[in-house]
Order: sequence, then structure tokens, then C-alpha cells
Amino acid sequence: MAESKQAAQPEEADQSSSTPSRRAVLGWGGAGLAIGAAAAGGAVAAFNSGTDSVPAAAAGAAMPFHGEHQSGIATAVQDRLHFAAFDVKTKSRDELVKLLKDWTEAARLMTSGHPVGEGGYGGLPEAPPDDTGEALGLKASRLTLTIGFGPGLFAKDRFGLEGKRPEALIELEQFPGDSLDPARSGGDLCVQACADDPQVAVHAIRQLARIGFGKVAVRWSQLGFGKTSSTTPDEQTPRNMMGFKDGTRNISGTDAAGLEKHVWVGAGDGSDWLTGGSYLVARRIRMHIETWDRTSLQEQEDIIGRDKGEGAPAGKSKERDEPFLKAMKPDAHVRLAHPDSNNGVTILRRGYSFTDGTDGLGRLDAGLFFLAYQRDVRKGFVPLQRQLSKNDSLNEYIQHVGSAVFAVPPGVRDKDDWWGRTLFA
Repeated sequence: MAESKQAAQPEEADQSSSTPSRRAVLGWGGAGLAIGAAAAGGAVAAFNSGTDSVPAAAAGAAMPFHGEHQSGIATAVQDRLHFAAFDVKTKSRDELVKLLKDWTEAARLMTSGHPVGEGGYGGLPEAPPDDTGEALGLKASRLTLTIGFGPGLFAKDRFGLEGKRPEALIELEQFPGDSLDPARSGGDLCVQACADDPQVAVHAIRQLARIGFGKVAVRWSQLGFGKTSSTTPDEQTPRNMMGFKDGTRNISGTDAAGLEKHVWVGAGDGSDWLTGGSYLVARRIRMHIETWDRTSLQEQEDIIGRDKGEGAPAGKSKERDEPFLKAMKPDAHVRLAHPDSNNGVTILRRGYSFTDGTDGLGRLDAGLFFLAYQRDVRKGFVPLQRQLSKNDSLNEYIQHVGSAVFAVPPGVRDKDDWWGRTLFA
């Protein structure tokens, strides 16, 4: 929920794979969704089309997989999310490395709009198909897959990585008001799948879990819809489940300097293998929807610090007017979360709304799945959340019920590279 900045850098799509596309496998063109695909921040290369390029909105386009940084961090935010945290079950370092290589190859294919495996949905009739098939005929839908490594992966006597644990990969403290469910917290690995088609995102996580069977197991997962932050400020700012615009002050997708300062781990930050990567904090935030919905409009606006219609900060008329923090209530969310109230703390957010049915009392289990990338958790999320958890009037209407933190490695540079190579080298 923090008011912060975030960014994106469009790249050209990878065209290295010669595996048949989902459409080619079936021989017909399924109607894949491309909702909001204009947010891609420019044209990306169409597959099997040489140097031709097409707008993402027109093609349900594929996003780049190779690059200095992983896609799905500063990439233009897609409309749907499937996030999964995994426990590593194998005790073999070699098996874990092999899994990461296999996952990388599968991710390379899926983000390109291709099925997993050489045989696609086919293969030997006597064996399970290489790909489960539910995304065949669908476009790539700007799918991105982003991996992270949790603190437990670096534990002593596991994989020989204890000496490579970054100092900034801390176990998050218990903040005031937290009611964390261990079954929705932690994890040795995480994969964030974002796409404009929910079936494409769910398919991606399903394939990785299937490939990892026996070596990893899903610890918890979260589906998300309705992005609550944007890396493309020229678009309309999205709204969260409370009905307010969220993410007005996120860094523009062209702000490379902002990314370097606040998001990417730099050389000399303490762990050479993580240079070009980032740190991810994931928090499941339950909103007390029924209580909020009975709160007066004036009180809602006082709590947030912006008006509900235009999204203008208190005392101003337009959404992007510079906030005058002293015009807001001392405990207003925007005032407390603003960088000027936190010694310049800025994080990159790409959160999503969620609704997971109802609880035993008939109340909506709904809220915000908060995803925040930063250069150092100790200087980003932690001081910001300390401030908010103690003083934010919004706390009456929300509760943090799940939590995890991950070190996110740099990008896969080329077809011979793989997720985590710099860590295991």
C-alpha cells in the first residue's frame, strides 16, 4: 500500500528458439487475451518474423526473457498474476542446479509463446505429454517469469551456499499488527508469473511445479487480478479494492536512474552474484472490506490522503499535483508513505488485488497482494513498514497475513545462461 516509485525498461523479444509456437502446434489461432497490453512500453519483436515488430496490444506479444535484469520487475505491469513459493525437497546440490536449468529452458519457451518440451503436447502416447496443454492456442500474453531465492536456501549444510547469503536477505521482523499465517509465508524459491491472460500465468506455474515434482513442492501460492500499480504513468492509474487510485508516484518506465538508485543491486553492494538483481518482499494484505464499505467518503479520503474520484492529493485538484503533505491528516496513508516522510525511501511495486472467497463468517477474503522490489530490504521496505505499521490510520482496515522475502538474481543473458548461475558458479 506504500506510496512509492517504480520503473520499466522495454527490451527486444528473444527469438532464439525454433520450437513451434502454441498456434503452430494446433494449426489454428486461439483467441488469447491481450487486455492492457498497450502498457508494454513500446513495440516488441514478433516471433518468426525477422526484424518486424508489432505493438503488444495488437499481438498479445511475447516479452523478452534474456537481458541484464529479469523481466517482470521493471516490465510494464500485466493484468494477471500467479505467484508461487516453493520448498526445496531434494538434498542434492546437483539436482537443484539441474532443476534450475530445466526451469530456465521451460521459462524461455513459455515466455516466447511456445509449449514446454521438444514434443509440445505430443510425445510418446505411452507417456505423459511434455506440456499439459491448457495454454495451447493462446498467445504469449506478455508472460514474464521471475525467480527469487529465499533465506532458507542459504542455510548451513544444505547446498553449500551459506557463505553467499547476502546481508540484505534478512528474515523480516514481526511488525505491529501482523497476523502472519506460516502456511502463507516464507519459501526457499519463488516464481512470479505475470500475464494478460490468467490461463497463461496459471499454466506457467503449473509447468514449473510439474517439472520440479520430487525436487520441490509448492509451499503456498496466490492468484492476483487487477494490477494495483503501474510502471507506465501515461496510462490511467489503477485502483485497489478500496476504490482508490494506487501507485500514482511509481517511477516511470523510462527512469533508468531511478531503477539504478532504488531497485537494482549494484556492484559493491555486498554480494557479487546478485549484481543486477534485486530484493523482493511479498506481503498478503487482507482488507476488512465490509468495515471499509460502511465508512463515510470523507473519512475514507482523510485516511488515504487523496480524493476518491480524481485521486488528487488533499488540497489539490489533479491526481499528479505535487502533494502538500501538511494538508493531510498526520496519520494519512499517503503522508506517512511518501518518500519525503521516510528519508527518501523508494520501492518499486507491482501488487495485485485478490479475492479468495469468504471466511467462516461470510466476509470477503480479499485485499492486496503486495510485491515490492528494492535495492536493499533494510533500507527500503523495513523502515517504511515500521512507520506505517505504527502510525497509519489505514491499519484499522487492513492486516498483513502473509509474508516472504527473496533475493532476485540478475537476468539470464543468453541461451546458454540459466537462473541462478551466478549463485552456483
